[in-house]
Amino acid sequence: MSISSPNISFEAISDRVADLCDRIAPRLVAIHGPKRRSSSGFIWRPGLVLTAEEALEADEDILITRADGSQVPASLVGRDPSTDIALLRTEEQPIADVPFADTSGLRIGHLVLAVGRQSEEVCAALGIIALAGGPWKSLRAGHIDRRLHLDLKLDARSEGGAALNSNGKIIGMIVLGPRGRVLVIPSETIERVAQQLLAHGRIPRGYLGLGLQPVRIDQTIADAAGLAESKGLIVISVDPNGPGQRAGIKQGDILIQWDANPLHSVRRVYTLLGPESVGQTITLGMLRAGKQISFTVEIAERSNPQE
Repeated sequence: MSISSPNISFEAISDRVADLCDRIAPRLVAIHGPKRRSSSGFIWRPGLVLTAEEALEADEDILITRADGSQVPASLVGRDPSTDIALLRTEEQPIADVPFADTSGLRIGHLVLAVGRQSEEVCAALGIIALAGGPWKSLRAGHIDRRLHLDLKLDARSEGGAALNSNGKIIGMIVLGPRGRVLVIPSETIERVAQQLLAHGRIPRGYLGLGLQPVRIDQTIADAAGLAESKGLIVISVDPNGPGQRAGIKQGDILIQWDANPLHSVRRVYTLLGPESVGQTITLGMLRAGKQISFTVEIAERSNPQE
């Protein structure tokens, strides 16, 4: 019986929600960093724990509190700030299977149970899906398979916990988004990213080796360059070992085009430097001393994807 079954009493709904909490409880863990800030996580596979990357204080000195109250150390397998997913390795422990569910059928108004762990106790919040959209890019240009916002109040210690549908299946991970929104990182994203973290310890990100900052361009120069807007991105720093330096780009150059497409947003650059960009060759249109020039750049892989 699911919460959404017809002709179901309030008492039965209440019992069902409590049963779902009991069922997921063995899979939930509390995560403690070196400053003892607490967040939540859940066991993805034996010995592997998923949690919210943003809530994870550090790469080392991580402790996990399990359902029986015991604390064990955990090591970082990998973290991806762009999708807010981190994967930890810890001692294996037999647990009941709680399958992941596809999120394609979720709609506005569907009930979702958000569950986490505060030390030895499970914590839960029941809410509805307030927004259900398609794929989107995070502020750090991570590909998220569905936009799912929840209408509920979340204790910060539950961040990184599991989101369950009315059948008790995991539909994703609970995280805190911009302006305090409660978001679900969907199961499809988790499976894809966690597999890559397990195999490689990171999600590759593109790298130009350029520090960029928005700048307004003199209107006369913008008109001469055929720009629809008098905006660009000025190069404020150049990595001496980066692709931009090798291509000949200098501090003070103004980036205006990416493969002939207008470019005047740093966030847009982050989006274009996704995992698929590594190894690509692109043409960057620049202004130098008011004159338009172009550079051919081969995008490298960022050595520290957490930056």
